[in-house]
Amino acid sequence: MNPAFDTYIQSLTGREVTVIGAGVSNSPLIRMLCSAGARVTVRDRNPALPREEWDDLGVGLCLGENYLDGVGGDVVFRTPGMRPDHPALDSARAGGSRVTSEMEEFFALCPCPIFGVTGSDGKTTTTSLIADMLADGERKVHLGGNIGMPLLTRAGEMSPLDVCVVELSSFQLMDMTRSPHVAVITNLSPNHLDWHRDMNEYTAAKRRLLDFQSADDCAVLNGDNPLTAALRGRGRTKYFGRHAVHDGMIDGLLPISDIRLPGWYNVENMMAAMTAVRGIVSDEAILETVRNFVGVEHRNQWVATVGGVHYYNNSIGSSPARTVATLHAHAGRVLLIAGGRDKKVPFDEMVNLLPDHVKVLLLIGEAAGQIEAAARTVQNCPPIVRCEDLAEAVAQAHMLATPGDTVLLSPACTAFDQYRNFEERGRHFVELVGAL
Repeated sequence: MNPAFDTYIQSLTGREVTVIGAGVSNSPLIRMLCSAGARVTVRDRNPALPREEWDDLGVGLCLGENYLDGVGGDVVFRTPGMRPDHPALDSARAGGSRVTSEMEEFFALCPCPIFGVTGSDGKTTTTSLIADMLADGERKVHLGGNIGMPLLTRAGEMSPLDVCVVELSSFQLMDMTRSPHVAVITNLSPNHLDWHRDMNEYTAAKRRLLDFQSADDCAVLNGDNPLTAALRGRGRTKYFGRHAVHDGMIDGLLPISDIRLPGWYNVENMMAAMTAVRGIVSDEAILETVRNFVGVEHRNQWVATVGGVHYYNNSIGSSPARTVATLHAHAGRVLLIAGGRDKKVPFDEMVNLLPDHVKVLLLIGEAAGQIEAAARTVQNCPPIVRCEDLAEAVAQAHMLATPGDTVLLSPACTAFDQYRNFEERGRHFVELVGAL
């Protein structure tokens, strides 16, 4: 079905290939490389990685603190969380290795149009909306990137009549040399500054989504966000935003009141998706998606109403900007659970909302002290409760809340001080609420 992919697989036979990172997302890639006859070495910091899974495939393992010593081979697959300018990768390039990524290889081999989505907030919701709108328009859709299954291993099944929808992070984009046919940037605000050197590097990484487009391609950008409004694609550029809303209707098609997700930021996500697919699928397909779409797990997800108190899981809210957007979606009387490991991003904008939006601030994790210090500078700061962990925070919120209140987990920080990822943190919150 995809001759280019077949040729690629044949080219791997006998090649020495290094894969950095043995996580769940890389497992299908490793198996594909082995089945193609490549000599595969997997390198991972975890010294306790189970060997049984890979021994049967003949995979070489380099594990532990020195896992990057002597990285090389014909091809090296970089894991997204590893900076492309890491000294180990520079050394591999100097030794003649081709350093690439699963996503870079997929873009080169994908036979069908690609919709790529990035941004500081709203990526997953917008990606999911675009995929659903295309599917409701009777297109065969492959969903991947940061969500869904790895795409490279599925490229052989794809045909030119299909469509791919891909969510891309700044980590993945930093060294990409290809762009999607339709590039969507939802918004830009300070994020991941614990990984990127500064905001300029972060913005440049996001902008690479557009940098390699052709004149036939399309960029969809947020016209209300100063950083994205200043960008242009190399082909057609479409801006979504408040200018498209008249008398409560978006582009004369969709009543805002029909959107089932709370908050203006979700209106923006809907506008981004509509702008990306309109003219490719029917308006009825777009409206069908809007009528049925109720959100994505961990993204301002309603969990339960217990004793008249509403519990929402926004564990994806790992930056202050995400928490700000989510607070705007809830009308007052919020008991906010925040904290975790900070991203070196100021909490000023978030704490300025506390007097008008938050009834009680419950703090957990490594950044609890930083958030409290910032909050104490605000006049009429709500009561602050320091908690040992999420379980104590939920118990305290349950005790302090009264009917009509909302308990919101929106940490404004990553989960890595206490959890493996934001999903694990969100699932724990859901379990704790379920036990009330």
